[in-house]
This record gives sequence, structure tokens and C-alpha cells, in this order.
Amino acid sequence: MGLALVAGAIIAPPAMADDLQQAFDKVFGTGKTPVAVPGAIPNAPSGVVPYGSGFEARLAAVANASHGRIGVAAVDLSNGKGISVMGDQPFPMASTVKIAIVATFLDGVDQGKFRLTDRLPIMMPRASRPGSGPAPQRPGALYSATTLIDMAIIHSNNHATDALLAAIGGPQAVDRWLRKAGVGGIRIDRDIATLVRDDGMINPATTIDLRDSATPQAMATLLAGLYQGQWLSPGSREVLMSAMRRCATGSHRIRGLLPNDAIVGHKTGTLNNTSSDVGIIRTADGRNIAIAIYVTGQGSKPGRDSRIATIARTVYEGYQPELGGMRSVVPIATR
Repeated sequence: MGLALVAGAIIAPPAMADDLQQAFDKVFGTGKTPVAVPGAIPNAPSGVVPYGSGFEARLAAVANASHGRIGVAAVDLSNGKGISVMGDQPFPMASTVKIAIVATFLDGVDQGKFRLTDRLPIMMPRASRPGSGPAPQRPGALYSATTLIDMAIIHSNNHATDALLAAIGGPQAVDRWLRKAGVGGIRIDRDIATLVRDDGMINPATTIDLRDSATPQAMATLLAGLYQGQWLSPGSREVLMSAMRRCATGSHRIRGLLPNDAIVGHKTGTLNNTSSDVGIIRTADGRNIAIAIYVTGQGSKPGRDSRIATIARTVYEGYQPELGGMRSVVPIATR
């Protein structure tokens, strides 16, 4: 399971467009081979660096879970070299789930179920008791699907996300899309209004709540597939990736300590005692790294942000051969 699970942690029950393509590739380049992210675990398949080797030892040190659970998974999409620390453990997705929700909606666009010009009502939550089931919501003002996607990804707007989620048929629709895509390790149980209302009932630093969770490995696999165009048309892929490049939240997370010439498309997540950031890092030498970082504890939100930034920098440097990265690693298996 990568590094050992933090002492005392328990598992909670799962209770109650060609032009666009070219524009994207000018920034991120073109992915070649679909990559499945491995787990850095005992007896892992060949190509995964064992703990104790340089890069992974450094990553394990900065992802130390002594002050709360931390999970990391990353893969260099140019060669399939992957790295993971506690990457097979479930963590709260928080707003990183919005990537899967938007991808599901865009798949519907590709199938002709929706159009980006469709006007949908934003969903506003009504007061309700925590833990009492789905939070009641009411429809509000109408916005185009394109605007709602930008609101959800760039500004992490919960009401806009729930508008898209309502249009596609709720959390179950996202789960079905993920299964169709072959991505395991991610589950979606609640809409965002309910997730936010129920926040704080479980401490994610000490308890694993399987609801609305993802393993870092699964999220990195999802990011890699979306980047490489496995499941969406070129136009839909660009809609999502463009929004991620313009993400306005989390400036002190993945972006925080990276050099100025690194380009990042990402999505943050924040709930009680947990912060996360997931996305694609474009390196100065033209490679792309899918990365998912989930952090709990660390004493404060600034502490979690700082840990995410340090982990992202460690991963970035670890994939640079001149900085002692994964030069001799055999690429992981692909699918």
C-alpha cells in the first residue's frame, strides 16, 4: 500500500475540434501512448521504483504522513514512468471531482445529448440537516453549458457544478461514465451541495470515508486518459483542458514552487482538514506529467498548501534527469 497507513486510521462505512486541438497542443503538446499509473507498493510490477531509491525516497520524505494522511501519484506521459506514495488509498476528492463531472457532461455533448450552447439552471441549495440525505436544491438563473463548465473548473463554483450534474443524471451517471472508461478507484455518491453540507462529520486525517473518494493513482490515470484524448473528442478535450489551464484557485499549491516556465492545468479541492490539487504539469523540456496530490491534516490550510507545493516541486525535479531523476527506470506497462 505504498507507505504504511497512518496509525489509528479507520475506514468509515459508505453510509447514509481540430482548431481547438491545435491550440491545446501548442501549450501542452500531443500525448502518444495511453498510460496506466502503477502503485509503488511491495512486489509491484517492474518499472516501479522501490522505496529507498533516490527519487522515490525524496518523495516519500516530503509526503510524510506523520501529521495526517498524504497520497501522491504521478506519471510522465512521455515515457510512462510512474511514482506513487500511498497512491492506492482513498482520499476525499472534494472539488477535484469536478473534473470527472465535467468530463461526463462533455461525453454527453460528444454523443449529441447536450450542446455547449444549452442554457441550464444553476442549482441553489436549500437549508437542511447534515446527514439527512441529499440536500434539497432549487433551480436558479440560466447559464450556457460553456459558462457553467468555466465556473466549475476555473472558479470551483459548486452551484454551477451541480447544474451540470443534474443535467447528466446525478452522481450515478458519473460513476457509469468512469466504469465505461475503465477507471476504477473513484466513486461519487453525493452532489456538491450535499457534500459541502455534510463536511466536517468525519476527520479525513484519521478516517477513510469511501464516499466521494479517489485514490491518487486512479485520479492520475483519469487525468492521463483525458489529456491523451482517450474518452473525449478533440473539441471536448480542449474545453476541459483549457478551463484547467485557467484555474484561478490554489495558486500556492501545485503552482506554488514550480519554475516560471512550467505550465500547469489543474483543479483544486478543499474540505474540512483536507486539501488537494490534481492536473497536468508541462515541463520546460516539453514533457507532461499527470499528478494527483491529496493532503490531510498538517495543522492548517496553509500547512496543507505548503505540503502540496513541496510535493509538486519534488515530483517536477525528480523527473528531470539532470537533477537525479528517474533516468534508469524501465517504462511501466501501458494499456
